[in-house]
Amino acid sequence: MIEATVLTDRFERALVYTAQVHGGQLRKGTGTPYLSHLLAVAATVLEYGGDEDTAIGALLHDAAEDQGGRPRLADIQARFGARVGAIVEACSDSLEESGVAKPPWAARKEAYIAHLGEKDAATLLVSLADKAHNARAILRDASKDDPGAAVWGRFSQPRGKTLWYYESLAARFAELLPGQLAEEFAETVRALRAAPH
Repeated sequence: MIEATVLTDRFERALVYTAQVHGGQLRKGTGTPYLSHLLAVAATVLEYGGDEDTAIGALLHDAAEDQGGRPRLADIQARFGARVGAIVEACSDSLEESGVAKPPWAARKEAYIAHLGEKDAATLLVSLADKAHNARAILRDASKDDPGAAVWGRFSQPRGKTLWYYESLAARFAELLPGQLAEEFAETVRALRAAPH
């Protein structure tokens, strides 16, 4: 018999909190509500066997990094517990408060990749689900009628650096969390490399 993941009112509260924190945000260069990404990451985590804490961590994985830094992280820990807070913290490449400049892009991304091996399975699952959804969104947009530079121009770094980051992540996830999701991510990244630009 398959063991079901039970979602309680904590997950419902996390959904509401996520909508409040990210309510006005859009995906880069699109009219798509940012909430769609967070829901997709949480759904992927649940589909790959994540428990309630991991799914809540997936909903909130960008909240501290993008919406308030350490004060936001402390609020998440107070509301949803230390384990959720640890997942959110580990999935953040910086925890600067709103309005404070983040460290340089390359340093943040190199550190994130370097420290993946120190993450627990729940954090790896959230991170992989996040990166896989991001890569699919980029590929989808690059494959539309208006592909190329417009898609890559949404990012702070040029296409080559963005691809380096995703290719490096795909290689690490293949080692650290092998399986269907890591394989799908790697396949999407290969398709991104071949996409029009």
